[in-house]
Amino acid sequence: MNLLRRLNFRRKLNLGITLIVLFVAALLAVFVTRIAANALIEESKRRGAVLATNLALRAADPMLSTDFLRLRNLVDELLNVDSDIVYAFIADDRGQVLAHTFGRTFPLDLLEANESEDGHLAVRLLDTGRERIYDFAAPVMVGGREFGTIRIGLSRTKVLDVVNGMIFAISGLSVVALLVAVVISAHFAKRITARIGALKEHAEEIVRGNLHLPATTSARRNCWEQRLCGRTDCPAYGDTERRCWYVKGTACAGCDGRAYPAKLAQCRQCEVYETFAGDEIEELADTFDVMAHALRAHIAELRETERDLTRQQGIMRTILEVTPDRLALLDEHLRYLSVNKAFADSLGLSPAEIIGKSDFDIFPRDKAELRVAENRAILTGGQPVYREAQDRRDAASAAGGSDAPSDFGHGRDEWFHLVKVPVSDETGRIIGVLSTARDITAIRSYQDQLIQSQKMESVGKLAGGVAHEINTPLGIILGYAQLLQEDVPPGAQMHQDLQIIEKQAKFCRKIVSDLLGFSRQTQSQKKEMCFNNSIMEVVTLVRHTFSLENVTILADLDDRLPVIYGAPEKLKQVWMNLLHNATGAMLGGGLIKVRTRLDIMNMTVTAWFADTGIGIPEPHLQKIFDPFFSTKPVGKGTGLGLSVSFGIIEDHEGFIEAHSPLPPGFIDEDMPQGATRGPGAVFRVVLPLEPLGAADLPDTDPRAKVQEEEKNGVDNTEERTGEGTP
Repeated sequence: MNLLRRLNFRRKLNLGITLIVLFVAALLAVFVTRIAANALIEESKRRGAVLATNLALRAADPMLSTDFLRLRNLVDELLNVDSDIVYAFIADDRGQVLAHTFGRTFPLDLLEANESEDGHLAVRLLDTGRERIYDFAAPVMVGGREFGTIRIGLSRTKVLDVVNGMIFAISGLSVVALLVAVVISAHFAKRITARIGALKEHAEEIVRGNLHLPATTSARRNCWEQRLCGRTDCPAYGDTERRCWYVKGTACAGCDGRAYPAKLAQCRQCEVYETFAGDEIEELADTFDVMAHALRAHIAELRETERDLTRQQGIMRTILEVTPDRLALLDEHLRYLSVNKAFADSLGLSPAEIIGKSDFDIFPRDKAELRVAENRAILTGGQPVYREAQDRRDAASAAGGSDAPSDFGHGRDEWFHLVKVPVSDETGRIIGVLSTARDITAIRSYQDQLIQSQKMESVGKLAGGVAHEINTPLGIILGYAQLLQEDVPPGAQMHQDLQIIEKQAKFCRKIVSDLLGFSRQTQSQKKEMCFNNSIMEVVTLVRHTFSLENVTILADLDDRLPVIYGAPEKLKQVWMNLLHNATGAMLGGGLIKVRTRLDIMNMTVTAWFADTGIGIPEPHLQKIFDPFFSTKPVGKGTGLGLSVSFGIIEDHEGFIEAHSPLPPGFIDEDMPQGATRGPGAVFRVVLPLEPLGAADLPDTDPRAKVQEEEKNGVDNTEERTGEGTP
């Protein structure tokens, strides 16, 4: 079996055809000779029976007339007529031999070797030791009475000699047929294997990457040459590598646009297919060409995709390396698969030193246990984590006093917004954790400063109010003390007491003056500024941080770039406050829409800050701008943000107001499909383009102008879009 498997296809084909011919020849020789032998033997039996019967009929008269000479002539004639006759004799009914062909000695045992039965012919095979003989015993009947018996011996050996000669002839013919078959099969196998060998070489070329060599090297005509159609718009036109039935969407009349092999059943009825279609090997060669063409196209697509992926990977790697965010990807065993440069630098290590390690290999054990527990909860529960964390490592530790790496920072107090999300494969199984940490120290510092300034401003207002209340009676006390000194002699004790009262009153007046100075708002330097840029700077600053809390900021700014006269830092404080309030109202995330519109007729610019949060109850709308009013838990807010913002807008000769719930259609078209939202709220800020004094233009208050215009139903759509409609 192993030898047969190692034979090449050509030898296998030759051997197979030879064995088939040999088997058929042997089978034919056996069956033909067997059938011929049986037929000859049966023919011999019939011939012997006919001869015996005829001799019995002819011997009836000589036996009745006891003409022994004539009987002898009959048996001698029979022996001379047929060379297969071994003997013949005639015996009467008493068993006396009347004539025979044995010469002088007659074998008496032969008389009893065969007898006719009930007047019928009897045939028996006798073995003399040298040969076998068919003995025929035919009765001589006269008037229904048996007068004697005719015995004829027919040689079976001579019949078999004829059969053997026929077997020899058939065998010779079989050998000749076998030789002819071997020659023909060798030529046929050579032709077949040559074509298969060409396909093998073509396949090897494909393996080596040479996809441009055709599998069929013989010249062939193409469908457009056969039909002379001139359809250059047909995808098969000019394609010398593929037959038209392998091409999808050909322009022939019967083509329905299907691809191979679905269209093949229809193409079999086409004259082009009937003319050019070959045998299975040629079809295989055509299939190789189609495969090579498809491979070239596929490889070209793969290379283009690879180039795109390489380019995208390079861009992504550049982004990851230059971003200040600290990114880390952990596998399902909580070992680091990838980290960016910012993450590695924060630990004082290189990315290669981190990849493949766990938190226990990098952080102190207590910190590593907390990190692993949090990451394992994400792997098992599939819930992302959003939280803020502070690096509390002191400067001495950062300078080398401790070898324990900080969780995020470099030896200074820093705040980070942490986002950890599960990573799933295509089946939805969680296979890792992606962690990002964004430095929000500057934002937290700004928020702290904002809170502190709000507190100080409120304290200043309180101090100012108290100072005003104290200043009047204090002035009266100082005045009466001075008057009383004029009525009292200078050297008297009372005069000295009044001087002490005057001195202390003046000291109190100095304290009151300082309190009034503290309560007075700092005069910020105002200048021409771009209203949109002021808003976008704040939006850009907080957009990423808000996105970590699933809050999206959508900016719809007037493209006419309105310029106003104001204090940029003060207004940024207002925008920051409004955006943070909107985020606080959307605990599960949502959408903030910032919209600006220019009103040239009224020389104002309006900004809307809308959110999809829980909204503001109606009773609170009248109180939200009051100092110290807040609905946040204790420690989460001072209640001064909107009050300070209100004061800043008032200082810019504008106004701010709130509406809840959102007007219909204000933000619905911007919501993602299928998303839900709360009642929401919108803050509207209106500022003048230029500062105008009441003495110059008494009716230029922006609130009064806008409200009056809304009341009168004035529509200035051409000059300002959306003014008065949040």
